[in-house]
Amino acid sequence: MSTKRQHLRVRALTEGAMLVAAAHVLSYLKLYPLPNGGSLTPAMFPILLFALRWGLNKGLLAGFVFGLLQLIFDGAYAWGWQSMLLDYLLAFTPLGLAGVFRGKPWGIFPGTVLGCGARFLVHYISGVTIYRITMPTEIPGIGVFDSAELYSLVYNGVYMLPNALLAIA
Repeated sequence: MSTKRQHLRVRALTEGAMLVAAAHVLSYLKLYPLPNGGSLTPAMFPILLFALRWGLNKGLLAGFVFGLLQLIFDGAYAWGWQSMLLDYLLAFTPLGLAGVFRGKPWGIFPGTVLGCGARFLVHYISGVTIYRITMPTEIPGIGVFDSAELYSLVYNGVYMLPNALLAIA
């Protein structure tokens, strides 16, 4: 392996570790926590930035590691292993999809939208399939929902849309 290639691998690994750690620390800065998991935090930005700098594969891996850290250290709110898989490991991994826009001018904007949109989709699927057991559900200040699809759309949208806007800003 050439010295330059080895240097880039070490640099990517080091930068990835630092940005995943930064995301993890930022995840404790909960600007708006929700009662059943999910919150508004600036934590997604470092993962999105890493994916944009190093590409899809490394970005997906960083998102997965961040999800694993969230599962282990953030007091996982889950209804079994399926919820842990969807709401943590699979939900944060797609943030790395931002890496599709690596090297593109202004790629941070569509990359952030793609990564956050994919994360929202995984949370939505989790809400429709796993959290359906809690129906009907009330979201304080919004109302009672008899539809798992509508509940998941509203509940996850309440924090994912502001998270995406925060990451873009």
